[in-house]
Amino acid sequence: MKQNNALITAVIASFSLIGARPALASGDDHAPKFGGIVAEGRAFDAELVATPELITVHVRDHGKPMATQGATGKVTMLTGTNKSLVELKPAGDSRMEAKGKFDVSAGSKAVVEISLQGKKPSTFRFVIK
Repeated sequence: MKQNNALITAVIASFSLIGARPALASGDDHAPKFGGIVAEGRAFDAELVATPELITVHVRDHGKPMATQGATGKVTMLTGTNKSLVELKPAGDSRMEAKGKFDVSAGSKAVVEISLQGKKPSTFRFVIK
């Protein structure tokens, strides 16, 4: 009986590793590259870097930077009962920015909506740590 349980455990572990290989082999990289928080979207990924004066969103597709020329976006910041909405503007090859005064304390939430040319619009949700 113990041998059967060990065999079943080994088989399940093998299937788990096999299932993980395609994601690892495809080169998907969802780790933060700019010290922010990464969220996955349907058409692309976004990394939010929020400071009290500047909100920056870096966009990429499978780890590769994406052009933001002609893109539109907005970020809604939610802290307790306070809510602020600001427009994101292209600010370089693969980022969008909003300047102002933001409450980015721990627990604050950000909802980011971005429309890139040639891609479906994506919405991302972040929680500031």
